[in-house]
Order: sequence, then structure tokens, then C-alpha cells
Amino acid sequence: MSGNQKLTQLIGHIYDATLDPALWRGVLGHAAQFIGASAAVLISKDPTARRVCLFHEAGADPHYLQLYSNRYAALDPLTIGHYFGELERPLAVADLLPYEEFLRTQFYKEWVRPQGLVDFVGAVIDKTGTDVAMFGIFRHEKNGVADENTRQCMRMVVPHIRRAMMISRAVDFNQAEALTLKDAFDGFGAGAFLIDVCGRLVHANAAGHDILNSGELLRVIDGRLMVADAEGDKTLRATLASSADNAGSDVALALSDGEGARYVAHILPLAAEHSRFGRGPRAAAAALFVRRASLEGTLRPEIIARTYRLTPAELRVLLAMVEEGGVREVSESLGVAETTIKTHLSRLFEKTGAGRQADLIKLVAGYASPLAG
Repeated sequence: MSGNQKLTQLIGHIYDATLDPALWRGVLGHAAQFIGASAAVLISKDPTARRVCLFHEAGADPHYLQLYSNRYAALDPLTIGHYFGELERPLAVADLLPYEEFLRTQFYKEWVRPQGLVDFVGAVIDKTGTDVAMFGIFRHEKNGVADENTRQCMRMVVPHIRRAMMISRAVDFNQAEALTLKDAFDGFGAGAFLIDVCGRLVHANAAGHDILNSGELLRVIDGRLMVADAEGDKTLRATLASSADNAGSDVALALSDGEGARYVAHILPLAAEHSRFGRGPRAAAAALFVRRASLEGTLRPEIIARTYRLTPAELRVLLAMVEEGGVREVSESLGVAETTIKTHLSRLFEKTGAGRQADLIKLVAGYASPLAG
């Protein structure tokens, strides 16, 4: 499995955990493996009271976690730096204090070193006036201290974990009622749709109703949600039919309206035991998110360039494909001959493994969350 496929799979699992908090342990274990770490945690730290609340963990030693809560949270020299950290920015030990100084602390000698750990990379996902919530990974001696690749992998994962935690807080997991998650969906900037296994529309948020009212991308016919594009509708039907076997696996579609504006649709199949959107034959089998394809929001072009080893010129052409469309439009936008654009396009296909321009659009869209407002 390629690095991009692993990332896509991990992102799907992260959002699946918003429906069932019991999945977080597996998600964190998956994230630790992807980033290159021995353990991962979701925690809240209070720098004033020196208290910690552990939400979820994977791979950590329970004995040492208890020691940290009882005694060593008060000795942790990283807590103040974490509290003042920027949202979603990965911070390793060396980013907060000289590493040699860290090695001389009682915290390192009595809590870190006995576990064979050498580094902790944390990123703030929420902050209040008294505490800071974080996603963090522990680097073992076998992993070594954090490097740029560690930070890059964290930057790919953290925004999705942050959004998933925000969604989780909006959902009452003690109730099986659909209303809770529907309310959360209604706050999304992207069009959000819940569909049962037969393709019937269970719920659409406000942005989703706007898309339906236009009738250019999606339509409801006899209660069934239909994709205006025939090929896209075929993919939706196939995804719904196999939802039980592919829960959590994100399927992306490239769509366009009558004026040529490009959209990206993400279909997320939901396992029956994890779906809380209704009951019986009206239970949702999949969530569909639709948004305008653009280069705004959480997209990190430099990560795409590093992942596929693109030259600056190739990256410009790739991004222009999302904004402008075909070869002629990109040629006019960049002021470059069409033959040159075609040459870059051929290299993009070769480097990314994409077979069509629509695949390139879906690839770019994969680096921006469909849930971003």
C-alpha cells in the first residue's frame, strides 16, 4: 500500500471514530504507525493545576500513564510550551527547550528514560482559558528523535483528528438517536447527505439542500438521491451496495455543474453497527459530502509536492487543473503553450499514478478535508 493510500485509509478511520469512540484506540495505533512512533495519545493538560485528563491512548504503558497523572504531570517541563502552542502545529521536545536541558530534568530521568522514550511530538487541537487538548505521539529509541518527516506526517494527520474531535463533541454517544449527528451535520459548510442502503435520502444539511435546489449536481427522484452525472451515480450505487464491506473507506468523485464549476464528492460508507442515523430500513448506509473544488482552506500544496516529488512547474499545472479545468484553460491562465501543459500533465500522470484529469482533481482534494467549513 502506498503512503497516499495509507493516509486516505487513516483519514477514513479517523472520521469513522466520530461515530463510535471505542474506535479511537485503533485509530491512534494506526496514526502512531503512520507517523513512525511507538504510542499516541489524546489528552488535556492544565498548566496551572498541573493536571492531565487522558481521553484515548494506544501503545502507552498503563503503569507509566498512571504515574504521569499522579505525579509527573506536575514535573513535565513541556506543558507550558504546549499551552502556548499554535493550533495544529507539531511541537517536538527540541522545539520547546534545548534537548540537552531536557535530558537533565527529573521528568526525563524518572519517567521518560525508563520507558526507552526519546521524544514527544504534540499538536494543540483545542484550547480554553485553563487547559489545552492535544494529540501527541511518543518516539521510542528505535524511532529516534523527531525529524522533518515526522513533522510532515503529523501535519497530514492533525487537522483531521482535530475536526473529528470537534464532531465527536457535538454527538451524544450515549443516545442512538439520529437527531444529534444531524444537528452536527447541519453546521458543515460542505453539503452533507445521509443515505440509506437503497439510496433514499435520510437527511441533508442546509448546504446540501442548496445543492439539491440547484439540481445540477444532485437530485432527489422518488425519494432517492441521484447524481446528475451518470457515471458518478453508478459509483454511488456501487458504494452503497458494498457499504457493509467497505465501512470507513472514502470514495471520491469529481463532479461539475452546468457552468463548468468543479466539485468533489466524498462517499463514506458506514458500518451498520456504527451508524446512528436512524433505525431499521431507514438507517443511513453512507454519508456523502459535496464541496466546491478549490485551493482554499486546509490544502497544503507543499505536502503534495513532497509526496509526489513534483517540480514547481508541475505543481502549478496540477493546482491550475483544479481551478481552471482543461489544458486550454490552464494554458491561458498560466500563459504557457498548450504543448508545454501537456508535457507537464504527462509527467503528473506518471508521478501520481493518475489516469485521467479527474483523478488528479480527486488527488488534490484528498489533501483537504471535505468537512472543512
